Amino acid sequence: MRLRGSAITLGSALAVSLLLSGCAQQPIVQRSVAPNPFGYQRASAVCHVSAVKKAADGTMSVDMTVRSDDGLCSIAIQKPMGGNYASFGVNPPPTHGKAFLYNYDGKTYVDYTPATAYAGTDSFTAELIPGGGQKREHLTIHATVDATGVVVAKPPAVVAPTPTKAPAKKASVRHTTRRKK
Repeated sequence: MRLRGSAITLGSALAVSLLLSGCAQQPIVQRSVAPNPFGYQRASAVCHVSAVKKAADGTMSVDMTVRSDDGLCSIAIQKPMGGNYASFGVNPPPTHGKAFLYNYDGKTYVDYTPATAYAGTDSFTAELIPGGGQKREHLTIHATVDATGVVVAKPPAVVAPTPTKAPAKKASVRHTTRRKK
């Protein structure tokens, strides 16, 4: 009887340990923001991107709202059948900022960083090349840039030295005495 009790205890302990080992698995990580594979990117405080709209001619566009606080706003896009694009470019580039495209984790990312303290609109087109002889796709980004709360440090004012007057030259006086003849 004693042996039977220890076998049940051992079996119960094994079952409990198996149940608890299932709790130790790592959860699947879901990204709510773009990845930072380069380690130096900083996201803008404001970054809103609309859903991709596709026109009848196949061109795509998105609307973006971003703050010009030296941070970026990112769009992730995949080929229609999934996966990242084989190549890409920007034509025309943004007028008031910079665009950066890269592939990461099966997606192509389009990052836009507006010029610091710029407020207004900007747009650019990402040329996406699927590869395999397929035709290029175009994604136009229409950005509305906000500079609310962005403070740019002004360089110290350069003060021109005040001109100083040169010391007046002393008039040289010659004293000559005439000799009488």
